[in-house]
Amino acid sequence: MKAENPAALRFILQDDIYLLQNDKTYTDEKSPQPVEETPAVKLNYLGKYKKAFLVMVHYPGHEFIADVHLTALENILKRKDYAIDDVAILNMATAAIRNLDELLTYFNPQKILLLGKDALPANIEAIALNEPKQMEGCMALYTFSFADMMDSTENKKAFWEQMKNL
Repeated sequence: MKAENPAALRFILQDDIYLLQNDKTYTDEKSPQPVEETPAVKLNYLGKYKKAFLVMVHYPGHEFIADVHLTALENILKRKDYAIDDVAILNMATAAIRNLDELLTYFNPQKILLLGKDALPANIEAIALNEPKQMEGCMALYTFSFADMMDSTENKKAFWEQMKNL
């Protein structure tokens, strides 16, 4: 008698059948494949992000932001009743994630401040300069970088007018 499927033998034979290691050529069970887990991405940012306010900057030579610009940002945040612990300052020059969708999933922000064109994440839809925009469930403001604002009173005024409403 010949059985096509070794699993069918249990219906034909009443006794237990044992195969030796060298006799095993077929198995019903798939051999377990090692699962490669993608390590969770950990973003390095300044602040504790207590109020879901994401500030995106671009400083290739710094871990987060230049000290002079950090002082200016702290003063702006104080005027809006925020502190550094209320926001996350993410340096896009060193960020492990640069895609907008992934950043929104990671942070789930209520507000986003984008300081300069170099701070814009990949795949962001067109966003006008100094015009707050509702985007993916949060308010976003794309404005000048601090380098562009520090020497221009007009840029500072344009930024502050929109920042008041953010």
